[in-house]
Amino acid sequence: MATLFTKIINGEIPCYKVAENDRFLAFLDIRPLTGGHTLVVPKQENDYLFNLDDDTYAAMWMFAKRVAAAIEKTIPCKRIGVAVIGLEVPHAHIHLIPINSEADMLFSKTRQQLSSDEMTDIAQRIAEAV
Repeated sequence: MATLFTKIINGEIPCYKVAENDRFLAFLDIRPLTGGHTLVVPKQENDYLFNLDDDTYAAMWMFAKRVAAAIEKTIPCKRIGVAVIGLEVPHAHIHLIPINSEADMLFSKTRQQLSSDEMTDIAQRIAEAV
């Protein structure tokens, strides 16, 4: 059965896309910890980041690095935090989170609710910077 992320990759579910190539997709988390919180996923379905073959694993991090640089250019923050949890959706993914403090990385805190217009604006700004 296709994961939520596979459905996004296949265009069955809309997303706020910030970057894409033939192997990976980056899109805004719809329940962000901070504005600009982005998910990077491989287009090939695999439930665990560390089960990816070495080439895909390395390429995914290089793709994430480009996306992180674009986020940092467009979202005021001190750093881009990185998290790999992998429990919420059974599809390998990397969280890229603009942070100003360690508290910005707490997944237990209440998530932000941004309007569609805000999400579209953030996605466009990041996409332009990639």
